[in-house]
Amino acid sequence: MAFNRMESATYLASLLARGFSRALQERGQKLGFAPGQFPVLLELWSEEGLTQRQLLDRLDIEQATMANTLARMERDGLIIRRKHPNDKRSQQIFLTDRARKMETAAKEAAAAAEQSLLSGFHRFEKELMLEYMRMALANSARQGETS
Repeated sequence: MAFNRMESATYLASLLARGFSRALQERGQKLGFAPGQFPVLLELWSEEGLTQRQLLDRLDIEQATMANTLARMERDGLIIRRKHPNDKRSQQIFLTDRARKMETAAKEAAAAAEQSLLSGFHRFEKELMLEYMRMALANSARQGETS
């Protein structure tokens, strides 16, 4: 039995993720952020002062990946870290003024990246695709719980 990668949801999802990442990278680079930083920015735009542990829990990212992402964001002037007032071992993460000012443009860049990849989709097709993606992600989360 031959494996047809174009019939594989896993293979296609990987290609699609890379496509979205590339489309966001092109737009985000002009604003000063990388695609891997965007989920962290979204969380911090929603609620500043989170700890690295809270970000890990919310974003389901590996510890090493998160540490590298935060170090790069700090280096790039997007975040600052401050000692947690109640937990000497933790640091809270805050956005810089630069990162706060780019929120609208960054969200618009992400929407434009999505639109470029979903060009030609009817609204209901996009909604169905998103629903199917959420279902697959829920299955993946359940699978992770039973592993």
